[in-house]
Amino acid sequence: MAITSQDICSAADQLKGFVGFHGKRGVHIVRFSEDAFGMDVADESIIPCSEFVWRPEQDARMALCRQRLALLLEQHVDDRLNIGEPLRQYLRRTDLPEILAQRSLRC
Repeated sequence: MAITSQDICSAADQLKGFVGFHGKRGVHIVRFSEDAFGMDVADESIIPCSEFVWRPEQDARMALCRQRLALLLEQHVDDRLNIGEPLRQYLRRTDLPEILAQRSLRC
């Protein structure tokens, strides 16, 4: 069965965990609780992984960023982050442009 852009976007929305920027080390780190980051990560830099993977673009659109997805994959906790096959295929298909989407908050 073919994987569609909608499947990939849905998989990105299902990501678990949080990403925060570690100020002293200058790197993004992944945790599974907002309370687990420590004092070197500013509260305002902590965002859900499902939002971290989207990079703002022009005209209120966002790109599903392969570089940010790769950072999550490098953590080697795929099951806990809920990184599934649609996102793996998206990362492998560098011959295709990144997905651009207009996203809105769900209530």
